[in-house]
Amino acid sequence: MTCPFVDELKIDQSVAHNGVCLTVVNFGENTYTVTAIQETLRRSNLGRLKEGSLVNVERSMVMNGRLDGHIVQGHVDQVATCVAKKWMDGSWYFTFRYESDPAMVKKGYVTVEKGSVTVNGTSLTVCDSKLDEFSVAIIPYTYEHTNFCEIEEGSVVNIEFDIIGKYLSRMMEVR
Repeated sequence: MTCPFVDELKIDQSVAHNGVCLTVVNFGENTYTVTAIQETLRRSNLGRLKEGSLVNVERSMVMNGRLDGHIVQGHVDQVATCVAKKWMDGSWYFTFRYESDPAMVKKGYVTVEKGSVTVNGTSLTVCDSKLDEFSVAIIPYTYEHTNFCEIEEGSVVNIEFDIIGKYLSRMMEVR
């Protein structure tokens, strides 16, 4: 993969690809290589990418940096499918549906109104949360500078549920 910061990377650093944290294992001329294991391919959309696919790429935050958004780990929980895309009053609204069952909900694999969710590595605020579906509003800047510009109805995306919600669910389970 090539990107503007490839010359700053080192072997063993983490880089998020559509929200999936992967480790740099090799370099070529202006490119770098990462490895995605079967677990990663099963839970994400990376195995569906084709040559030329637009991928959101982001470096890990430096620990003394500003937290500018939600807490995102790059640990994708599962995929979701875009079921609606609408232009409304200056922004795009995307609706995504994902597999949900009571056991997953108990573990925190769920969205909540005005909570956070990560779609292809982009940290967003949830609107219109349902048991197996949620919507997000995308401003024009985000639409133009991420792969949201290529997401259409039927597109499969990676989602990472809110880590705090997952921890709270786990704590409730073991108390």
